Order: sequence, then structure tokens, then C-alpha cells
Amino acid sequence: MSKLLITKPLETIMAEAQEEGAHTLKRALGPFNLIMLGIGAIIGTGIFVLTGQAAATYAGPAIVLSFILAGLGSTFAGLCYAEFASLIPIAGSAYTYGYATLGEIFAWIIGWDLVLEYAFGAATVASGWSGYFVSLLRDVGIQLPPQWTAPPGTRMVLYHGRWSPLGTILPALRAAKVNPAAIPHVTAHLNLLALIAVVIVTAVLIVGVRESANINSVMVTIKLCVVFVFIGLATAFVLHHPSVTAQNWHPFIPPNTGHFGDFGWSGIARGAAVIFFAYIGFDAVSTSAQEAKNPQKDMPIGIIGSLLICTVLYIVVAGLLTAIVPYNILNVSDPVAVGVDAIGIHWGSILVDAGVVAGLASVMLVMLFGQSRVLYSMSRDGLLPKWASRVHPRFRTPWITSLAVGVFAAFFSSVLDISELAQLVNIGTLLAFVIVCSGVWVLRVRRPNLKRPFRTPWVPWIPILGVLISLGMMASLPLVTWIRLVVWLILGLFIYFFYSRSHSKVRNAKPVPVSKSEF
Repeated sequence: MSKLLITKPLETIMAEAQEEGAHTLKRALGPFNLIMLGIGAIIGTGIFVLTGQAAATYAGPAIVLSFILAGLGSTFAGLCYAEFASLIPIAGSAYTYGYATLGEIFAWIIGWDLVLEYAFGAATVASGWSGYFVSLLRDVGIQLPPQWTAPPGTRMVLYHGRWSPLGTILPALRAAKVNPAAIPHVTAHLNLLALIAVVIVTAVLIVGVRESANINSVMVTIKLCVVFVFIGLATAFVLHHPSVTAQNWHPFIPPNTGHFGDFGWSGIARGAAVIFFAYIGFDAVSTSAQEAKNPQKDMPIGIIGSLLICTVLYIVVAGLLTAIVPYNILNVSDPVAVGVDAIGIHWGSILVDAGVVAGLASVMLVMLFGQSRVLYSMSRDGLLPKWASRVHPRFRTPWITSLAVGVFAAFFSSVLDISELAQLVNIGTLLAFVIVCSGVWVLRVRRPNLKRPFRTPWVPWIPILGVLISLGMMASLPLVTWIRLVVWLILGLFIYFFYSRSHSKVRNAKPVPVSKSEF
């Protein structure tokens, strides 16, 4: 049992962080790149899609409170991530932090769990990106064959000149008393666009971290411009039509329907757990610690800076969107575009689609980036095969791992409708937050004299609040999501006990004495 809880010595981790040469990752990222990586991962599906859907089905205008609750939990976790990232500037994120504080078995669990966040998250985003790209092409007069724009077996129908999945358009057809069988329809073969998108992003990641960061910065700039344009237009509308806002915000917290999560205060909690997907990504910044120029200083800036910027934007957009449009009509795939149309800006759908295409592409890039770095670290520790940590001699990137993750994400995004996995991605991320927050507290007790370039304030209260809020949001998720998480972790433990345990470098290494200087 003691071997399962063996920790990786911090001295060993610090020595690995200082390694240089062709076999190591290239340090090329500054604070601006790190903030843009964080924004690139955070702003995407959450602000452009989930805001409206969560308001319509869970919280109403009080979705603003849901964002504040989710943002608080993310902020507490972000402060803990910032301390670890400055103290342990190496790729691996929560996996490495868990290895240094809680033990190998917890490190494996969190490393395996992060696949839910990054790989499955990237696949989910790629599927969403495909839908918005098709919409953007339609807006400019280009119609793609519907058979290649959705997962196999998806029934596509032509309504008002647009091909849409029957499951999405069915409520509108019923409202218009249109028989789906009476309009043109086809069955999709493959979501080819999602596959192509992941392939292109994977190629960019293999070529180099600097190139990836620069492309990400361009895409982030585009989607931020779209967000600010919406905020400007919506603010002007609200100021000139206060009566509309008063009507749409009444009641601000719709009464509960009698079921947990259906509006009321429980709806705010359920909304926070669902839109938590919107905050996934800031922790991906910590996976780039080994590629930051000055990680002790720049990592906290990148993590906390990107999280604060995105939290403010989320709250503002959610408030404005529910102010200009009744919340009960926002359960659509493009709620922000609906808001722009309500203002009377008919070119809004093109603007929003363009912003979402750029936004989701940057989310894919950062998620695939983070996944490859976590697997790289696990391989360096012997918990995965050696090929996963091989670095390209020219590009200085973990190219085989990036390629494998890309193939995985491309496959699932092109053949499966994985929208239900959003909640599974959420619970996986929340579990990572629980372990990181706990790890900060544990390390403060075990090694109080360590030199910490960034210190989480008010320990242990901040870590405790981070754990409690994360566990609370996990508890509000459906039982089926918990079952899927348990099944996934059991599969991971099977791999650990039959491969990783016997190949662990930490388990097989000679004991390393603790330095009296504590660095």
C-alpha cells in the first residue's frame, strides 16, 4: 500500500525542469502567450452556446449567478494551480502536482482523468466547430453536402434552405406543424469537417510551440473582437430600451418547477455545474510550464490573468443576453446570434459564426496541446510507454504523442455525437480541481519552508473552498455522469496495475534525500 502512495521527490522534478537540449521541450512562451493560451481555451462553447442553453433550461436570467458561482470555484482552483505552476515548472499540470503531494496512485488517477478533460473535450469542441463552420459557409452562399457534416446515422433535414440535424430542428418543425418526413432529408455518413479541423490543429502543434502560440493569439484576437462588438451593441440597446430589460429580467430567478435543477436556487447550482464547461482551459496553461521562458513569474500571470478576464466577460455577456432576449427562447445552437438579431443587426449571425469558428479552433488547439503534455510527463515517469515522451529533434515538440492524441480526437469527433460527454468532461475537470486544491494544502503542511514564487493566499481556506465548491458542482451532475466517471477510472486502474506500476521510475528509483535548504 505504501508503494501506491509513493511521491515523486520535488528535487527530482526541479532537476527535470532545468534540463536543456534537443530532447527537451523548448522554452518560448512569455506572459502574453500564456494569457492568450488561457483565453484561447476558456472562451469558446461556453460563451457562444452554453450561456443561452443553460439560461433557457436551468436558471433563467439568474444564469449570471451561475457564472459567478462557477467563476468562484475556478478562481479558488486557479490560485492553487498558480502556486503549483510556479513551484513545479514542468509539464504535466495536475498530474505532476498530485505525484509530488498525494502519491503515485492519485497521480495516475488524475492523469487518466485529464484525458476526459482534454482529449474528449477537444473532440466535443471539434464537433461543435463543424456545425458553426457549416453555418458560416451557408451565410456566404456555400452549401456543403449534408452527408459529410454530421456523425454517421444523423438524420439531416432541409428546412428554410438550411440542412440541420433533425434532433436540433424538431421543436421548430413541431411549432410550425411541419411533418419531418414531408421535407427533404438524408442520413449523414461522417463529420468530415471535424476530422479535418483536428488534423490541421494537430499539424500546427507538431510544427512548434511558438507557431502554435502565435496562431492561437490571432484566433483569440478575432473572437475577443466579436465578444466586444456584441457587448457594445447590447449595452447600447439596453440603455435605449430599459423597459425591455425589465420585462426580460422579471422574475430574475424563475420559480422552481418542483424538480431539482429546474430553475430556482437549485437551477442556479445545476446551471453552474453545466456551464462549468465554459471555464475549462485555464488549467491547460499549467501544462505549458516547461515551455515558459520564466515559469516562476509568468505562470501565475497566465493562469490568473486569463481566468479573471474570461470570468468578467462571461458575466457581462450572460447579463446582456438575457436582458435583450427572453431566456426561454435561448435554447438554440447560436444564442448570441439570436441576441444580435433581436437588436436588429441582421449581419450578426455572420459575425458570430466567424467568431465562434475562430474561438472553437483555438479551444481545440489548447486542449490538444494540454493533453499531449500530460501524456509526455506520464511517459517520462515510466507510467506510459517511452514513445509518448519522444521529442522531435527539429521542432522540439512531443510529436508522437501529439499525433496519437490528434488521431484519437479526430476519430471520436467525426463518428460520434458526443454532446452528452460535456458533463463527463466537467466532472473530470472538477475532480482534477479537488486534487490540486488538496495538494496545495498537503504540501503546505509537509514542506512549509519551500520557496514558493507565488503563494496562494489564506491557506487552508482557499483550498478548502475550492474543494467544497468543486465537490458541490460534481454532486449536482446526473448519476449517469458519475457512473461513466467510475467506469473510466476502473479502466485506467486496470492499465496502472498491469503496466504502469511495474514500469514506474519513481517506484524503482533509489531514495533521494530531502535537501535541508528546501531549495
